[in-house]
Amino acid sequence: MAHKKGQGSVRNGRDSVSKRLGVKRYGGEFVTAGSIIVRERGTKFFAGNNVGTGRDWTLFALVDGKVAFDKGSRRVNIVPALNKPSNN
Repeated sequence: MAHKKGQGSVRNGRDSVSKRLGVKRYGGEFVTAGSIIVRERGTKFFAGNNVGTGRDWTLFALVDGKVAFDKGSRRVNIVPALNKPSNN
């Protein structure tokens, strides 16, 4: 006879790693070309001027400049900078 009761298995003992989605740079912030602005799944936000869309719907800056949201905060644009701000 067994001295220990059987340990049943659970069906919901797994969880996925969080993907860290969301807005990474907000309106008015300075970004450099290639900077990620929004990580998303699907097009919750849309790419506007000087913004590219990645294979996984990530929005990124194509030029250096300031982030600007419009169309009810759903479209992301980059207003190009004439000169880079100094980090003083």
